[in-house]
Amino acid sequence: MYIPTFDFQLMWESLPFILGGLSYTIGIAFASFFFGNLLGILFTTLSFLPNRWLNRVIRVLISFLRGVPALVILFLLYFGLPYQLDALTATIVCFSLTSSAFIGEIYRGSIAGVDRGQWDAAYALGFSFPKVMRSIILPQAFRISIPALSNVAMDLVKGTSLAAMITIPDIFQKAKIVGGRTFDYMSMYVLVAIIYWCICLLIEYVQKYLEDYYLRRYGTIK
Repeated sequence: MYIPTFDFQLMWESLPFILGGLSYTIGIAFASFFFGNLLGILFTTLSFLPNRWLNRVIRVLISFLRGVPALVILFLLYFGLPYQLDALTATIVCFSLTSSAFIGEIYRGSIAGVDRGQWDAAYALGFSFPKVMRSIILPQAFRISIPALSNVAMDLVKGTSLAAMITIPDIFQKAKIVGGRTFDYMSMYVLVAIIYWCICLLIEYVQKYLEDYYLRRYGTIK
């Protein structure tokens, strides 16, 4: 019976090489989360406008992005377009689009959780819709959405491993290279799993910091 073993010396010696791909993993996740938030806020804002046809278009787009696997969209962008995008651009566009759909739904639910009186009071003061969203509603919605947004950030970090499919030299791709050279995939995949876990622990720390900040300032994150 095969018993998996770990070569700790190999893991230690390979660590600098694998960490060389950390800039791609974190960079892609950060950029995708940033642009995903911008798109998500845009989708959410447009969905609150009193335009039935625009709302339907937004709902269909969000449904498509949520329902199609990220790997399929990544391959469509990298292999399917008439003019091929470079691998890094295709990856960031892919994860920005897919995350924007989930982020948009998070913000939509968070905005719905803001008391209706906030809207009425702002309109009574003569604020325009963009100013109400930017200055009053979105800051409160962000507080509500912190836990869900941290989950999206973690999913993006883990999802960047798909970029190895189109030769992005992230930590997973580098682990595959070492595993192929040494025929010890078990040790390399355990090592890269620990690295992903450490990154997610950092995101958990940021989430906890933001929750504590809003708890101190407002008394609640809801």
